[in-house]
Amino acid sequence: MLIGEVARRSGVSARMLRHYEGLGLVRPTGRTEGGYREYSPEDVRRIFHIESLRSLGLSLREVGRALDEPDFAPARLVDGLIDRTRERLAHETELLTRLRRIGAAEPAGWEDVLRTVALLQALRSPSAERRQRAALSSVETVPAEALVEAVLRESDPVVAGALRWALARSGGAGLPALAEGLRCPAAEVRERAVRAVAEVAGEGNAGEEAGVLLREALTGDDQVVRRHAALALGARGAEEVIPVLLDLLVAQTHEVEAADALSALADRPGAADRIATGIVERLAAEGAAPPARQRLVQALTDIPGPTADRALAELAREPAGPVALTARYALRLRDAR
Repeated sequence: MLIGEVARRSGVSARMLRHYEGLGLVRPTGRTEGGYREYSPEDVRRIFHIESLRSLGLSLREVGRALDEPDFAPARLVDGLIDRTRERLAHETELLTRLRRIGAAEPAGWEDVLRTVALLQALRSPSAERRQRAALSSVETVPAEALVEAVLRESDPVVAGALRWALARSGGAGLPALAEGLRCPAAEVRERAVRAVAEVAGEGNAGEEAGVLLREALTGDDQVVRRHAALALGARGAEEVIPVLLDLLVAQTHEVEAADALSALADRPGAADRIATGIVERLAAEGAAPPARQRLVQALTDIPGPTADRALAELAREPAGPVALTARYALRLRDAR
């Protein structure tokens, strides 16, 4: 079979067949009387083998080794191809993501494109100071999705705070990506996500949507996520978090923020008695340690209403101690009012 017919049947150009011959990958078995290359059926099968291996991503050098070296290990080669393909896909995915983010910023000209690219690169800088400056400059410039990605990987608390600030001012655009972060297997990513959602909840018109995410987080098993969600919801007047806030008081976990949230909730109609009743129940619980009782009584002093008055009066009758002293002092202040 002459080279023209081989090219037609195999789909490999005559020029490429000559290139294969020059590399020693496939040599025509014979020559015609006129000196033309003549390929045997075995030669054609080898050409198809070469093309099959190339379709897997092998270089021509690797193809030659695979065909000619008896001790060549295909499994090792395939593993290497898998790794290279993963790296290429990761690189192309990153490029696609970057292009989408630049497009989402709706650049008016090349200056806007370059500015967005510079900020996206700065958000990945090894320098915390540079990342912080980029975060503070990212409002209305960097798409919310890119800010979410940055805040979910950020370990520096100062930079993370700047990123949350920027994200909160971007409205609710980043909430779908933050919802994915709340479901991440990594505990540190879930905590970063719930803290960002809490900040978004306190800004603009995205509060209701963020509140839905916080309530979902409140039902999960991650205690750190539940704590942040409860504090954020309590600050927004959600009475369903009262039991969680009381648990934080007992556990001495962010107890100051929990007490402040309970005090703010107590201004809502009916909430004061519910809070006071919950505190009394925990004071009466078996095994309540003295430090926990003291924190509960201190929180009770800021709760108005008759239920809190009665509880403080009963506590004031206890034998002398920090709890009784705090209750008596609180009663004197309430009487003075």
